[in-house]
Amino acid sequence: MDRLSLNQATVKRATVAEAVEGCVRHGIGSIGLWREPVADHGLERTAKLVADAGLRVSSLCRGGFLTAADNRAALDDNRRAIDEAAALRTATLVMVVGGVAADKDLVGARQRVADAIAELSGYAAGAGVTLALEPMHPVFCADRGVLSTLAQALDLAERHPSVGVVVDALHVWWDPDLDAQLVRAGPLIASYQVCDWLTPVPADVLLGRGYPGDGAIDLDRLTRRVAATGYAGDVEVEIFNAAVWAADFDEVIAEVARRYRDLVEPAL
Repeated sequence: MDRLSLNQATVKRATVAEAVEGCVRHGIGSIGLWREPVADHGLERTAKLVADAGLRVSSLCRGGFLTAADNRAALDDNRRAIDEAAALRTATLVMVVGGVAADKDLVGARQRVADAIAELSGYAAGAGVTLALEPMHPVFCADRGVLSTLAQALDLAERHPSVGVVVDALHVWWDPDLDAQLVRAGPLIASYQVCDWLTPVPADVLLGRGYPGDGAIDLDRLTRRVAATGYAGDVEVEIFNAAVWAADFDEVIAEVARRYRDLVEPAL
């Protein structure tokens, strides 16, 4: 299970140290970290903790939120995020680009994202970090991600050095053009994330992620197509779910490992 990564959001109540210990205990090779708990633990301490445990950092989440009319503060924060990713020895900074701004100008919001990525890509290249643009399901367009398709993310990524894309099963599985866009993505895939789409959708749609195998996504088919692109990186299990968060996190990590071993790994 060396390619399995536990995204820290899956065990939201666990500290960095507890999440790292859980990965080691269950034979998981890497961890996807989030900036806020890393800040709580300390950046240098976290980097040392992960290295001493023999783990990789598959990604750091998150940069982005670049759609405000005046995004100078966001640009500064993204430069800090790039520096943090480099300090953690991960080449992947996940970019959640942001939703529609107060002016409701969707076209303008997407242009502001494009302008910001153009400005940040050189800084990322100098740090050895890839800005991994995460296209998000259209239901999140208003508040989290104005890039709604893999094609839109690739249109930006192809223009700049050190910019790639995230293929997150929850966000891309519905796309009728997905197969063609995965072929196009090829070496630009910086991260592959898996979970499942649950129905009925909860009142807070953000929390509608389930364990692989519990929902509507054909993960076997999707994983085989990602593997066919030549992607050989880590596979993160990222679950936002109130019941999963409330459960014993060691049991959650064990279940993540089991689902990966049984349902995802055979397709790689």
